[in-house]
Parts: sequence; C-alpha cells; structure tokens
Amino acid sequence: MAFRAFYALPPETFVIDTGQHTNAVHGFTSMLLTMIRQQKPSHVVVAFDLDTPTFRSEEYSEYKGGRNKTPEEFGGQVDLIIKVMEAMNVPTISLDGYEADDIIATLATQSEQAGWQTLVVSGDRDAFQLITDNTLVLYPKKGISDIPPMDAAAVQEKYFVSPAQYSDLAALVGETADNLPGVPGVGPKTAAKWINQYGGLEGILENLDAIGGKVGDALREHVESVKRNRRLNHLLRDLELPVTLDQMELKHPNREKVEELFDALQFKTLRKRLFDQFGEDAEDGPDPEHQLPVHVVLGSETELSAWLKDAVGQRVGLALLGDQLPIVDPVGLDVRALALSTENKAAFVPLEGLDAAAEKVLADWLSSSDPKAVHDAKAAYKALSGRGLALAGVVDDTSISSYLIQPERRNYELADLSLYYLKSHLGVGEGKPSGQLDLGLEGDADATEAVARAFATERLSAELEPLLVERGADKLLSSLELPLQRTLAEMELAGVAIDKGILDTLMADFTTTIEAAQSEAYELIGHEVNLGSPKQLQTVLFEELEMPKTKKIKTGFSTDAEALTDLMAKSPHPFLQQLQIYRDATKLRQTVEGLLKSIGSDARVHTTYAQNIAATGRLSSNNPNLQNIPIRSEEGRRIRSAFVVGQGKARQRYETLLTADYSQIEMRIMAHLSGDQALIQAFKDGEDLHRFVGSHIFNVEPQDVTSAMRSKVKAMSYGLAYGLSSFGLSKQLNISVDEARTLMKDYFDRFGAVRDYLRGVVEQARVDGYTETIEGRRRYLPDLTSDNRHLREIAERVALNSPIQGSAADIIKRAMLGVDKAIAESGLKSRMLLQVHDELVLEVAPGELAQLQVLVPEQMAGAAELSVPLDVQLGVGESWFDAGH
Repeated sequence: MAFRAFYALPPETFVIDTGQHTNAVHGFTSMLLTMIRQQKPSHVVVAFDLDTPTFRSEEYSEYKGGRNKTPEEFGGQVDLIIKVMEAMNVPTISLDGYEADDIIATLATQSEQAGWQTLVVSGDRDAFQLITDNTLVLYPKKGISDIPPMDAAAVQEKYFVSPAQYSDLAALVGETADNLPGVPGVGPKTAAKWINQYGGLEGILENLDAIGGKVGDALREHVESVKRNRRLNHLLRDLELPVTLDQMELKHPNREKVEELFDALQFKTLRKRLFDQFGEDAEDGPDPEHQLPVHVVLGSETELSAWLKDAVGQRVGLALLGDQLPIVDPVGLDVRALALSTENKAAFVPLEGLDAAAEKVLADWLSSSDPKAVHDAKAAYKALSGRGLALAGVVDDTSISSYLIQPERRNYELADLSLYYLKSHLGVGEGKPSGQLDLGLEGDADATEAVARAFATERLSAELEPLLVERGADKLLSSLELPLQRTLAEMELAGVAIDKGILDTLMADFTTTIEAAQSEAYELIGHEVNLGSPKQLQTVLFEELEMPKTKKIKTGFSTDAEALTDLMAKSPHPFLQQLQIYRDATKLRQTVEGLLKSIGSDARVHTTYAQNIAATGRLSSNNPNLQNIPIRSEEGRRIRSAFVVGQGKARQRYETLLTADYSQIEMRIMAHLSGDQALIQAFKDGEDLHRFVGSHIFNVEPQDVTSAMRSKVKAMSYGLAYGLSSFGLSKQLNISVDEARTLMKDYFDRFGAVRDYLRGVVEQARVDGYTETIEGRRRYLPDLTSDNRHLREIAERVALNSPIQGSAADIIKRAMLGVDKAIAESGLKSRMLLQVHDELVLEVAPGELAQLQVLVPEQMAGAAELSVPLDVQLGVGESWFDAGH
C-alpha cells in the first residue's frame, strides 16, 4: 500500500527542506484516514515486510526477483510511515523471516475465531485466500482512492473459484509480481476449469494423467514448480505475534507526537484532517491550570493604575486587537484595544475613549521595563508605533522562544502552540473560550479572543521558559533574537525607496524577451506550444525532437531546471536555449510584478522579516521576498537598480546608499571551526582563498591557478560544508566522478583539519543529539541514529551545514545590533534598510558617509571573535545596483 501511495502522488511535489520525499507517507496516512472514516473500525493494525530474507526467499532464491529497483525517492518513507503510525497510536507489526501477508493472515484467523468482522486492506491478491463470510479484502484498483471490497462472490465472479481455492489457481497460473512462473499456456480460465473439475490442486495432481493436450503435457512438465508456487503463496495463519487483538483498539492519536512529526514532514492540511476526524481527546480538554482567570474592562486612569500596580513583578501577557491594514502598509495593524493577562487575572483596554490621563498611564507602562510576554512582538512594536506608543520590557516573544526550542516546526501560531504545549484550546481563534467571558462590548467575540490570546501568551511563556534553559537557548533569546526585533521593526517601517519607472521599463523588457523566445521556439518546432506546460513540453522534447529521456516522474519525464541543464549538455538543441531564455525572463518578470504590487503610498517597499522560518537561524523576507532577487545574472542584477536612495519623514533627503557585505563568511567560519592552520593563515594574509586552495591542490603557483581551477575549488569548498558527495560535485562541475573524487582527496590531503572537523561534527552530533553554532543555537537531529540509511544520511548533511550556516546567521544578526546601536550612540540620522544574505544596505544621511564607512565595517568585523578576520566589503551608490561591489 505504501508503494501504491508512492506512485499515486508525485514525489517531486512532496519534498521537505532536508530533501526527504514524503509522498508515500502522505498518501498512506491519507488512505488510512479515509478507511477509518468510511469503515469506522474499532481496531486497527498495520503490518510491514522487513528487508531481511523470508522462508520463501530461502526456499526459492528467485522469489520476488526481477522487480524494478526501488526508486531512490521511496527511501526512508516506510520508516516515516511507521513513525506516523506510532504517533497515531496505531500498532505496527513486522516479523523476521515472514511477510506482512503472513501477519495479516494470522490476525484475520484470530479475529475470525473471536467472531469479529474483519477488513483486510491489501494490494496483494494472495490476500483473497483469506476471504470468508466475516473477512473481506479491500483491494485497490486505481491509485489509493478506488478501493472496493472483495467478498467470496466477487472472487467467484472474477476468477471462477472460491477464495479458499484462489491459492490453487495462483499456483497454476503463476504470479508475476512474486516472480513465480506458472504453467506455460495455462491461464485463469483453464486453471479454474481444472480446479472445479477435480475439486482443487490436490485433485488435479492426483489426476495428472487424465489431463490431455499440450496444456496437460506442460502441467506434467512443471508439476514441481506448481507445488512450490502453492507452498510459497499459501499464507501462514499461526504466527506468534507481539501484539494482542485487544491492544489494536483504535485510540486517539498522541497530539504532541503528531504535531512534532507533522511539523517535520510539513503536513499542514493532513494534520487538520486527522484532528478534525478524531475530534478532541478527553486528555486534550482544557487543563484546569489554563482556564481563563477573572477579567475586567479598564477604561479609566484609576482602574488602569490599580490593575497594573497589582501586576508589578509579574510577567504580563500582552495581545493587540485591531484592523488588518493593506499588505503594503508598514504598520500592519490599526490597534483599537489591548488585552493584558497575568496567571490569575485578565483585562481588556479599549483605546478609543481613553482620556489623556489614562492614556499616559498605559503609555508609561508599555514603555517601561515591566516584564511583558508578547506573541510576535515585532508586529506589536510596529502596530503600537502607529498610535505613537513605544513598547519596551519584552522578556519573551512566544513565537520566537517556541522556534528556538523546536526550529524544525513549521507553524508557530499561538492557537497551535497552545494546543501543543498547554493541551488547551483557550478559545484562541475559535470565538469564546471555555468559561465564556462576557465583556459587554460591541464586537464582544473579538474582545474575548484578545483576552484569551493575552492569557495564552502568558501561560505559554511560563511553560517555555524552563525548556529554553534546558536547551541552552535562553541567552540567545534575551541577547540576540529579542533585541533584534526592535531593529527589524525599524527597518520594516523605514522600507526602501523604489523607482517605479525603472520597474516599468524592466517589465516591458522582460515581456519583449519572453515574446521573442516564444516566437523563436515556435518557429524551431513548426507550431505553437505552451512553454509553461510540462505535459506539452514532454511531447515536444521526447516525442517530436526525440531527445534523451530525463528522470522519470509520475507524469512522464522531468522538464524541471535540473533536467533541462542535463539535456543541454547531452543535446544542445536551439529549442532548449529559447526555452531557457523564456523561463529565466518569466521568473524575472514575476519578481518585478511582485515588487510593483508591493510599493506603498510612500513610494517605498516594506518587506517583512521572519526570524522563525529557517531552521538554521537565517532571516527570511516576504511581501516581497527580497532574498529572491537574482544576483548571478546581469538581467537579475538590473532589478536592484530600482532600489534607490529616497526621502525620510518630513521629506528629509538622504544622500546615498551604502552596502556592506561579508566576504566568504562561511569559509571563514569553516577555517575557524576546523582550526586548519593553512586556511587560517591564508585568511590572515588576505589571500584569495580559492586561489590559495587551488595552488595547494593543483601544485601550482597562486598566479598560475586558472579561472577553471578556481571555479572547481570554489564549488568544492562550499560543497564540502553542505555534505556534497563526489557524485554531487561531478554533476555540479560537469566532470567525471573519478575526477571529483580525486579533487576531494587532494583537498583533504592538504587540509586535513577540515576533514577531521567534518567527520567530528557529525560524530559529536550523534552523541549529543544536536549541532550547535558559535552562539549556541542548537539543531536537534534524532535521525542521526536512525536505522534507516536514507534518513541518517539526510541528518548527516544537515549536521554538516547547520553549525556553519547557523553561525553565519548569528554573526550577521549580532552585526545588525552593533551597527544599529553605534548609529544611535553616534547621533547619526542614517538608517539600516535591508539585510539580504550576508549583506546590509543602509540609507546615508547628508554628511555622514565617511563616518559610516568606518563605523559599519568596524561593527560587522567585531560581531564575532574568530581565529580569522571577518572581512567586510563596502559599496556606495544612488541605487542598490550602483552600490554593488
């Protein structure tokens, strides 16, 4: 069934960040949920084969031989299905030496004896022999959705024999899937005729001489094969199983395990479907500790002062209520009210109608150092600033602290975190919470939810605090991630000026390029085709142009970017060149379209930075995603020319843009972490690293390292930090695997400390269970000790790159804090606008450039103490493109 699920869903659309395919896991789980919904069983169990030999393969070495090699994308998925079953509290059984079918046959026999009705879900026709009045087989006909029940009448109608005689028929006809050859010339009809005439296989064997003709001769000639087939296809019904029938009772899934696993597998809709289907477990009901406390509405100075005085020394959960503003508005939320909560009391504060004295009390408290817990504090900073209110004293942002504890999680919504950690709905996102509170206000449901959010935030913060300490992430939160939120909020509010005219010109240029490429492509093949349709491209490439076949996928052969690159190398047809031009220009036009839609009324674009998306700690950017703007091609770089120096508040004019970029930061971190003295010295001497490494590997003087040599070294140096194999390197550089292997061997011979570090980091992570950055950011990798090679190798690659990528992320964040603080302390009016990869972009106020050209590299270089210098390159210009370097 896992294989059927694999082939029913395209593997290329089910790939998680680690590279693991999950289509079989998703399909199998989805199918099981459908079965449970439709059939409403009281008991469920799943049996799996093992990779070890069975009594069948020991008797007949060709058993199941000749099957196609298991697709690489299927690797690791059965182990993941078993993990999902465990999280769903569905027992799984495997027995050494036996097949899953034998386990199912034993279970069917046991349940028959217990007088139960049984449904066997199997894609193996051997299961038909189990059918009785009480046991039916659900046999999939197409994919995993069409699964009709097979009863005795259905078997009789299709095969002309009873279920008990099905294995006799299969012995005579053979089974291609199991590589069991049948009697030549004998099909199902002939076999059924003999079975009905002689009462079964035993009767046929007793009357061998009575069967005439060529088929009779063939039967007599292959009688031993038939007997062997019958021994092998007969399912065992008396195995000793490690699980009893009673232990298979369908239970409620383990919410915590499902949440954690589905986060890692990135199953969002399936998670919702699972919990919708099973409903809430009694154990998941509201925890008495997490019931909403007594609440009040605060509308006067006296009430506010008294409530806040009573809360002194306690961490207060803070939530905002307001109207969502258009996506191009930097503030994001028009705040109408606040909700406050401690462990035992809650309050709602409508902002409309507050008098000046009450507003001052609230403003003073918000800007004080009194401890506050907020969910998404960055959004709160921006929203409150829109009302002229400052926010300080934030000691926890539960969206960030939960991320530091579980960086692999895909969802940090307050409602989901409350369910996961507090085992309680708390009414968040669901109208009124348990213990309905009536605030007597217009829009009461909104007010109620705001109070519930504030309370959930405070409770969640208390729950997460010891977990942060346990994982060594408390300092990372307080000294890096929380302070950074204020810096990011200011950057998002500032935005970056856009020259719309340049974007309009680019839009027209890319459209012209797209149309020209389409026209040329049509001419080359003699007809029009949708260049954006993989199906139509398959027809053109592999049928009309007869190009070499690419990687097989569900819909035919792949036409993705990697496949086209391979095709270009093998068969450089001009149609492929036009297709590539079309694709590149289409992607660039989409980027420009996104930017045009994102321009605000201030003629600036205000991206939003997320600190809790990338598990490595890297910041991500969205609405629009500025990290997606291509920089490798000249056409892509042109888009940066639309990002220009602009005006600030009160029409204050800025002078220029300044860019500051770390040079080869990941290689410098690699040198530091590995302690390789040759690399460290090269960086200290200011050498061109790739030229230096090339001279050592190729045994030539640095000046004799060719650009081709340098490119190979560069690809390998970065690749090694990401677990690149010799096969991967050979594909990347378009060289043979042997040459790639030699290249890597020579590299490690010269830089042994790098080899030792890369080996050691994985081994240490296997012992610790996690990797760690220079700042102590952890990435937990339980699959490092998995029995499954596929899952283990993925975890090893993650273990290799996480300390390097994560340390680079921590360093640039630390640098941003340093630059921001230094600008403020120097009384400068310049400001930081963007952070993209390892680069910062600043808008420079008149007369401040010289000072910034000293201050910025000083802060960036001092962001970490490494054994090598952090080199910072600066660029100045009217646009981001001009300021490039």
